[in-house]
Amino acid sequence: MQTVKDIFSAKQKTFNYIDSSALVIEALTMLQSVNLSYLIVMEEDQFKGIFGEREYARNVILKGRASNSTTVKEAMTTDVPVVDFDDTVEHCMNLLNTYKTRYILAYNDEGFAGVITINDLLRQVIYNKENVFDNSMAEQLLDANENDRIF
Repeated sequence: MQTVKDIFSAKQKTFNYIDSSALVIEALTMLQSVNLSYLIVMEEDQFKGIFGEREYARNVILKGRASNSTTVKEAMTTDVPVVDFDDTVEHCMNLLNTYKTRYILAYNDEGFAGVITINDLLRQVIYNKENVFDNSMAEQLLDANENDRIF
């Protein structure tokens, strides 16, 4: 069974951190430069939230705020599900579905380890499809197709 630890062993180290006191316009510029849909909001070494395209749309634009005067802290999401390195990929997928979120926070013995996205989970499933799809079912389908062929 694939775990959060497996996801992080295959995942590239990210550098998409921003301070909560930064202005939203700075965060948007950074989002463009790192070519990701989210930033990890930190204060010193502590995780504080997630800022991304969704937070910008919902907490800045739709509330009539200005990007050059609103801080990331005012717009970020703080209520994000949490997993540890021993949790399974399946558990992570269930959390995304249950909480209707795009991100999960991962912690290991040393503390905050990073963010898991739906893309991380899909990559893990695709790379390890032999552990996801039931081979006996696939063999039955292939056998059924072999018997139905007309030449």
